[in-house]
Amino acid sequence: MKQGIERFLIGKEDAVLVIIDIQERLARVMEERQRVIENCLHLIDLAELHGIPVIVTEQYPKGLGSTVDEIRSALKENRPLEKITFSCCDDRSFMDSLGSLKRGRIVLTGMETHVCVLQTCLGLLKEGYSVHVVSDAVTSRKAEDSNTGIEFMRDAGAVITCAETVLFQVLKVAGTEEFRAISRRIR
Repeated sequence: MKQGIERFLIGKEDAVLVIIDIQERLARVMEERQRVIENCLHLIDLAELHGIPVIVTEQYPKGLGSTVDEIRSALKENRPLEKITFSCCDDRSFMDSLGSLKRGRIVLTGMETHVCVLQTCLGLLKEGYSVHVVSDAVTSRKAEDSNTGIEFMRDAGAVITCAETVLFQVLKVAGTEEFRAISRRIR
């Protein structure tokens, strides 16, 4: 195997889905809100089918509101971690939750790309995690800010991917019940 190619691979046994701050008041001002939510829902379904843990955060929920209803209902029992730090990695409860899972690949989604997602990505990379930023499941108020955040994360060493790439990398083969369930979802 070519040296370094491992960082591009993702499988169900080593992945964690992280959903950062997709909250009502914040999401309202995002032009790509629906696309981001829909792609996060695809990834949540994948996580449920394959036993991939999901961590959800909320930035200052008193001011920005709760996680959007669509994601909250899809997650059922998952309780968001409240934070006031921009980087999730600067929040002890996040790092404790992540560390307890003993997994090394992070599938990163959320809002805003150039602030909390970027700072979390950098923190995760610094801690030695392999980070897969799902470009169609992150957004910022301004497209140029989102694009800059994505370029910054790529330059820092994150893998930039998209929701369908993650889905099919984890699924690996067609013809399974899991494949059929995800195929129906993305049609």
